[in-house]
Amino acid sequence: MRILVTGGTGFLGGAFVRAAVAAGHQLAVLSRAKAGDRNGRTLGEAGVQRWVGSLGFPPWRELEKFAPEACVHAAWIATPGVYLESPENHDWVRWSADFLTRLPAWGVRHLTVLGTCIEYQITGQKLLEDVTPLAPVSTYARCKCALHEALVGGGLPTSAPLAWARIFYPYGVGEHPARLASSLLAKFRRGEPVSLKTPRSTKDYIHADDLAAALLAVVEQGFAGPVNIGTGEGVTVERVARELGRLMGRSELIQVPENPPADPLDYVVADATRLRSLGWKPQVTLEAGLRRLVEAGAS
Repeated sequence: MRILVTGGTGFLGGAFVRAAVAAGHQLAVLSRAKAGDRNGRTLGEAGVQRWVGSLGFPPWRELEKFAPEACVHAAWIATPGVYLESPENHDWVRWSADFLTRLPAWGVRHLTVLGTCIEYQITGQKLLEDVTPLAPVSTYARCKCALHEALVGGGLPTSAPLAWARIFYPYGVGEHPARLASSLLAKFRRGEPVSLKTPRSTKDYIHADDLAAALLAVVEQGFAGPVNIGTGEGVTVERVARELGRLMGRSELIQVPENPPADPLDYVVADATRLRSLGWKPQVTLEAGLRRLVEAGAS
């Protein structure tokens, strides 16, 4: 299959590109990063066409020559500490809608767009597509919802089924250093105290390789509709910290407050039934995934 990937040099887009190439697909990557940039490592993959451009000014001539059959739209602002309330999110809605609604005319017959688990109302229960209400509270989540509504509300022809992939909490080698596992790991390496503000906060952490395999299953099977990209299992912040502390031999650095403050996103775990019905199941355990992070930093 010929697959176009936006944001193919980012953390998640890059993981998908590597998985799709390994599965024998032909890939074209649209990214603002150039080969050799910090996030441009995926551009060196054999069998990947490289297009430097943007959603606002895409290389339509090259796209026509490539004739993609499917598109995975992973590009979006995602910098920790910035992305949740950045006004740039509104630009991404406009850019994405304009770009994606034009793709079917160029031969694309399936679209997979990355949404977010925090589109949901947090209920304390597992989050289920088409059942759990949507109640986005950040600019980022509201803009993701706005794009989804624009696409399903008549923006796409019926010949282009849309998979709306709600991403839970990915981690792995190559993630931003401010993300949970990498930020904790950095403190362990520096020998600094690791104070856990919300140790009981429970999230659905999914390794980037498992996430890429899940997205590939969605694309290959032409799935249409919303689908949770998560493991279906909740893991506390304290468990992540203790596993990393054990792997680093620095468990004594972990500090857990007696009365931690409440986390408004205290339990964000997927109901993964729909994803697993596609034949997917996670392959990377939390211990194995965190060990890879530790070993990557030591190499």
